[in-house]
Amino acid sequence: MTVAIVTGSGGLVGAECARLFSERGLDVVGIDNDMRKYFFGEAASTNWQVDLLRAAQPNYTHLHADIRDFEAIDAAFARYGRDIGVVIHCAAQPSHDWAAREPITDFTVNANGTLNLLEATRRHAPDAVFIFVSTNKVYGDRPNFLPLVELPTRMELDPSHEWAEFGIPEQMSIDATLHSVFGASKVAADVVVQEYGRYFGMRTACFRGGCLTGPGHSGAQLHGFLAYLMKCAVTGSPYTVFGHQGKQVRDNIHSRDLAEAFWCFFRRPASGEVFNIGGGRHANCSMQEAIAMAEEIAGRPMSYSYSGEARTGDHIWWISDVRKFRNMYPEWNYRYGIREVMEDIHAGLMERLGEARPREVAPAG
Repeated sequence: MTVAIVTGSGGLVGAECARLFSERGLDVVGIDNDMRKYFFGEAASTNWQVDLLRAAQPNYTHLHADIRDFEAIDAAFARYGRDIGVVIHCAAQPSHDWAAREPITDFTVNANGTLNLLEATRRHAPDAVFIFVSTNKVYGDRPNFLPLVELPTRMELDPSHEWAEFGIPEQMSIDATLHSVFGASKVAADVVVQEYGRYFGMRTACFRGGCLTGPGHSGAQLHGFLAYLMKCAVTGSPYTVFGHQGKQVRDNIHSRDLAEAFWCFFRRPASGEVFNIGGGRHANCSMQEAIAMAEEIAGRPMSYSYSGEARTGDHIWWISDVRKFRNMYPEWNYRYGIREVMEDIHAGLMERLGEARPREVAPAG
């Protein structure tokens, strides 16, 4: 049986990948030590996701391990050896605000942990596909120097710019820009994943995500934009908008759509690839637009305030150009638009609170 190793299997993307690859016949080994609780507090714990996976997926095996511990990781990979068909590396310290508090922790999780996984793969399963969940933060604050136009509820790229129609491509430089400590650690991981593909001939890909979201997100103030926003809308908790008049724009991709993209790459891999991946022009919103939508879906006004101090290195406008991936994998398509994404997050929250019917997967189209 082919084995899929999924790091961060209790998190948003990891759990979605564990479900999808398990449903499609692979034995899934999840690696997660609930470090998200350490980063963001008890409410951000991912243990509930792990419990769901164990209960619902008979071919799921959980390993409580830290990706910084090379001996533990190497032993796990040695156990499965060449049965490992794919490694989906989702585990990370994901917040640039938090990274500034403990830079060493951030770097050793994001950079050293990734190197440990690559080396264990090279030693024990060199033919396996290695998929890395990177981030658009590798571009630093360079997107903020694009010519932007202020509209009533959002910022937009000047329509005369070459990237206005489809968004930001992989050709944007990652050099000479403010990355944040988090962005720097993800750059290191991103580049070493590419290098293991190009230098050692391994089948690797970096997926530089926009906002990755969905009902499986244990949203916190420092990470998980839409999930945390909707949680505040549902519970009445206060929410703070940081800077840019709430007109900053994000593209948002549902975790199921992202997992489907990983499946496509697993089926037809390449070496040392880089893809910008996100909601693109298909699914994006500003903070103002997201708040209005959350209020409408939750059926109640939100309690939110505005801080004029923007987060360091925060993108004012980000929309991913996903044409490279779609051209290489034309069988892939979105299932969720921005409204469907937010409705699914709401349904997931209400289900966890015991107040709603089970969620339904949106139809393909």
